[in-house]
Amino acid sequence: MTASTGSTLADRIRYDIAAQIMMLVALFGVLSLGLLAAFLTGVLVYELIHAVTPLISARGLKHRTSKAVALALIAVIAILVLSSGVAGLTALLTDRSDNVVVLMQKMADTVQTARSHIPAWAQDYIPATTEELQKESSQWLRDHASELQSVGENFGRLIFHIVVGAVIGALAALGDASPHPASLPPLRRALVERAEFLGGAFRRVVFAQVRISALNTVLTAFFLMVILPAFGINLPLAKTLIAVTFLAGLLPVIGNLISNTAIVVVSLSISPYAAIGSLTFLVVIHKLEYFVNARIIGSQIRSRAWEMLVAMLVMEAGFGIAGVIAAPVYYAYVKDELSARKLI
Repeated sequence: MTASTGSTLADRIRYDIAAQIMMLVALFGVLSLGLLAAFLTGVLVYELIHAVTPLISARGLKHRTSKAVALALIAVIAILVLSSGVAGLTALLTDRSDNVVVLMQKMADTVQTARSHIPAWAQDYIPATTEELQKESSQWLRDHASELQSVGENFGRLIFHIVVGAVIGALAALGDASPHPASLPPLRRALVERAEFLGGAFRRVVFAQVRISALNTVLTAFFLMVILPAFGINLPLAKTLIAVTFLAGLLPVIGNLISNTAIVVVSLSISPYAAIGSLTFLVVIHKLEYFVNARIIGSQIRSRAWEMLVAMLVMEAGFGIAGVIAAPVYYAYVKDELSARKLI
C-alpha cells in the first residue's frame, strides 16, 4: 500500500514537472515568435466566456448552450465597440468642426507663428508655409515608403493574430466539456491545472489594469479640464482624449504611449508651450504612476512593488515592450506555481 502510494505520488510529480516544462516552453514561444497579441486575446475571450456562462446558466439553460450564448453576446459587444470606434474615427476625420484636418491646419499655423520666435539659424529647418509643410511631408512619405509599408504589414499581421487568437479562445471555451479532473488522463489533468493557474493570473492582472487605467484617466482629466484651463488653455477634443486615455490605458505600457501622443499632438495645435507643458506633465505623472502601477498589480498577485519592477525590467531587457506587457501575467503565473508547491 505504501509502495503504491509512493509510486502514485512520484508519477504525479513527474506529470506535473512535464506539464510545467511544456507551459514554460509555450510561454517563452509566445514572446519569441511574436504571438503575444494572439495569446492575450485568446485568454481574454476564454475567460470572458467562462465568466459570463454562469450568469446565463442561472436562467435555466444548459451549460453548453450558455457558453454559446455567452460567445454570441461577447461577439455582439465587440462588433458594437468596433463599429462605434470606426464611426467616431470617421467623424473625427471628416464630420466635426474640430476634426484632425482642422488640427493639422492649426499645427501648420502654429509652426508659421513659431518661426518669428526662434533663432535665424533654426528657421531653415522649419517650413515657412502650409504648402511647404505639405511638400516636405510628401517628400518624407516618399523617402520612407518602405518603412511605412513595413508598418502597414505589421499592423495587418497584428490584426490577423488578434482575430485568430479570439477564434482559438472561443473554440477552446466551447470545446471544454469540463469533466471532473479525476476523470482526465494524468498529463492532461496536470496541463489543465497549469491553465487554471494561468487563467487566474490573467484575471487578476486585467482587474488591476482596469484600476490603473481608471487612475490614469482621472489624473489626465484633471490636467485637461482643470490645470490647462487655469492657464487659459482649452484643448479641443478634451472629452475625446479622456475617453481615449481610458480605453488605451487598458493596454499595458503601449496604451499610455498612444494616449500621451494624442494629447501632445493636440496641445501642439494650440501652441508649442502647451505641447511642452503637456509633455512635461505626462512624463512626470507617468514616472510616478510606474511605481503606483507596480504596487497595484503587485497587490493583485501578492507581490511587492520592487518584485514587479524587477520582473518588468528583466522581461523588457529580454523581449522589449512585449516583455513588459507580459511580465505581470507571467510573474503572477510563476508565483502561483511556486505557492501551490509551498515553495514560497
